[in-house]
Amino acid sequence: MNAAFPALRLRRLRQADWTRRLVRETVLSPADLIWSVVIHDGPDAREAIPSMPGVERLSVAEAVKAAVEARALGIPALAVFPKVDGGLKDARGSAATHPDNLVVQAVAAMKAAAPEVGIVCDVALDPYTDHGHDGVLERGCVLNDATVERLIEQSLLLASAGADVLAPSDMMDGRIGRIRTALEADGRCDTLILSYAAKYASAFYGPFRDAIGTTGLLKGDKATYQMDPANTHEALREVELDLAEGADMVMVKPGLPYLDIVRRVVERFAVPTFAFQVSGEYAMIKAAGQNGWLDEDRAVLESLLAFKRAGCSGVLTYFARDAARLLGR
Repeated sequence: MNAAFPALRLRRLRQADWTRRLVRETVLSPADLIWSVVIHDGPDAREAIPSMPGVERLSVAEAVKAAVEARALGIPALAVFPKVDGGLKDARGSAATHPDNLVVQAVAAMKAAAPEVGIVCDVALDPYTDHGHDGVLERGCVLNDATVERLIEQSLLLASAGADVLAPSDMMDGRIGRIRTALEADGRCDTLILSYAAKYASAFYGPFRDAIGTTGLLKGDKATYQMDPANTHEALREVELDLAEGADMVMVKPGLPYLDIVRRVVERFAVPTFAFQVSGEYAMIKAAGQNGWLDEDRAVLESLLAFKRAGCSGVLTYFARDAARLLGR
């Protein structure tokens, strides 16, 4: 039972930096961050992304440097997303399973240079399809089971290249169980699965489509497979199914607008739960900071702390390098 004022003055614990640090309930460190990077195979080492100031597409050589830098900063893992040349895209996303595709090259090179750094690979077809959807499209419909077969092929290829974590982001039904079974049959029992278990059909993904070169490609929308932003109970059902099928970790995406979902997942399942501070969240903070509307450094750390306060084990973010540098000061 708390005492009453004036015996109780909560400001006593706030009056000095040392007391604030001593009683702090939530702590953010570089070990909580997964650095999201976009790679490309163009002629330049780095390419600017107009809608994401400060984020650049990296060549394989630059991605290797990023892995080495992550190790130095104490960032435990990188998540890799490709910008695929338009000439390689087709209706089935064939380049996703080409044995020497861009991601395969990057993963192998990054693991060779910084084996201590985890590599998380997106498992989805949308960077590779000419229609922008995450699966096989037939008469305007994304086919669930046919897509899962393609995702299994992609998963085995990425695991063989050295990916530590497979992160299926497609939201097809049953894909976690099928991928886990295929990994076990291939002798890859140690490959982790981080399931995008509750991925919402969100407006906050726009800059990412710019980053991976799919802006304007999408025919229709993704509402038939990504989740309705109005739903919460459905998210718990999705998480429960993915855990039952063999996911080691689960993710909620987007991040800040869905921290209520994170909290419910953590309280219900008590499993490693991540969230993705997506491209739109990055762009908003970055734009406001560049315009002087807020203190960018403080806003970045405060937003990331909110993920931890909600219960996240870690956060996928384009701010990972900047945040790790700030935390190291």
